[in-house]
Amino acid sequence: MAIKFYTYPKCGTCRKAKKWLDDHGVSYEEIHIVENPPSKDEIQSYYEKSGLEMKKFFNTSGMKYRELGIKDKVKTATEQELLDLLASDGMLLKRPFVTDGNQVTVGFKEEQYKEAWT
Repeated sequence: MAIKFYTYPKCGTCRKAKKWLDDHGVSYEEIHIVENPPSKDEIQSYYEKSGLEMKKFFNTSGMKYRELGIKDKVKTATEQELLDLLASDGMLLKRPFVTDGNQVTVGFKEEQYKEAWT
């Protein structure tokens, strides 16, 4: 599977990650996370493969996250309820979100990208 790079064009962190991928010759399919968010099944699969906590998939600094009071919901909601929330709006997903179907990175940390994508 080719690398899918879920991004939001106005996101500065996404731009940094894109530049890093480009500078390191990593080819990817760029996907607008709001216009074409991953499905609930895709998110669940990526979550299971990532080894990360579910809360790491949320864009905790986003307005939607704060408006919907998700900080409190994360503590009590079931995994399925959280997956439903993530799949309901691309703005709730932490970005950039990058996967090749097996590996998953959420957010941008250069060391993490070196390990995963080179």
